[in-house]
Amino acid sequence: MLMLAGYRLNRKRLRRLIKLQGWQTLYPVARTTRTDPTAYKYPYLLRELSIETKNQAWAIDITYIPIKSGFMYLCAIIDVHTRYVVGWGVSNTMTAEWCTEIVKDAIAVHGKPGILNSNQGSQFTSELYMALLKANKIQISMDGKGRAIDNIFSERLWRTVKYEHIYLYVYADGLSLFKGLQQYFSFYNGERRHQSLKYEIPLTLCTRAA
Repeated sequence: MLMLAGYRLNRKRLRRLIKLQGWQTLYPVARTTRTDPTAYKYPYLLRELSIETKNQAWAIDITYIPIKSGFMYLCAIIDVHTRYVVGWGVSNTMTAEWCTEIVKDAIAVHGKPGILNSNQGSQFTSELYMALLKANKIQISMDGKGRAIDNIFSERLWRTVKYEHIYLYVYADGLSLFKGLQQYFSFYNGERRHQSLKYEIPLTLCTRAA
C-alpha cells in the first residue's frame, strides 16, 4: 500500500521504522471452539484441493473481540478463492442460531458455496446449522482435531482484522464495534490488496469471476 502511494521502501526499512516507533501488539487469547462430543464430525475436504473459482469453497469461524465493557464475538465467512468476506456478524453469545443466520444471509446475497469449512465447534455441528447446509446441498467440511493449519484462511483473516483495526480502536460497546467493522470490511473487500492474491483486491477477483 505504501509503495502504491509513492513511497520508496523495502521490508527491512519498514521493520526498522516500525521498531523506531515502538509498535507492538498485545492481545488476549480466548477459547472459542467448544465441541459437542456426541455430534458427528465431518472430514476435512480442502486438503490438496485446487480452489480456482469463487463459491467453490467458503470458510467460517468465530473469534473473540475485546471491547471496553468486556468482549464480543465476531463470526465471519470468507470465500477461499477470492478472500472476499461474504458474511459476518457480532454477538455477545455464540449460538447456532446466530451462525446459521449469517450463513443464510451470505447465501441469499452471494449464492451457495460448493463446500463450507468450519471447526468442530458445537455451533457448526448443531442440527439447525447442518440442516441449512444439507438443504442447500453444500458439502460439509471440518478442521481435523489438533490441526490448526486446516483453518488457515480464517486465522489469516482474524490476524488481519485484529492487527489492522481492532487493536487500534478499543470500542466502547457492541454498536460502535459493529459500525467500525462495517467500515473495515468494506475496505477489506473493496480496497485492501492481498499478497496471497498477487496484490489483487478481493472485489476485483469477484467481479472478474462473475
